[in-house]
Amino acid sequence: MPGGAAAVSSGSGLRQTVVYLGERLGLEVRIEVRVGRRVWGAVRYIDVVLTHPTTRLALGVECKFQATSGSAEEKIAAVLNDIAAWPIRGIVVIAGPGFSANMRGYLLSTGKVLDLADLGDWLALFFGLEPNAT
Repeated sequence: MPGGAAAVSSGSGLRQTVVYLGERLGLEVRIEVRVGRRVWGAVRYIDVVLTHPTTRLALGVECKFQATSGSAEEKIAAVLNDIAAWPIRGIVVIAGPGFSANMRGYLLSTGKVLDLADLGDWLALFFGLEPNAT
């Protein structure tokens, strides 16, 4: 996949790769979309919103990169709670070597978290597009 997982080395790089995949699929792409507030009052933003130009089907994508072991993987549970409050369907895309094998396995098993390497095919299926466009 062009611009795939091997090329990503930061959170902003991950977000840019998601934007690139969305554009390659012919989707409308918006970044940092405001979507209400969190429990403690902070403004809630969606990293990337992808919208099919004809059907208007929309998907929010949160991007989580972790280079070394740390707290990003622990914060994903809170992100999944945020997604439940969105007015559109959402997923989390993860990348980076810092996710532990057990946590990565658990996150992927939720059906709400995807590895970047799987995102292009998943988006094509979700939006009803040809997978080879990625």
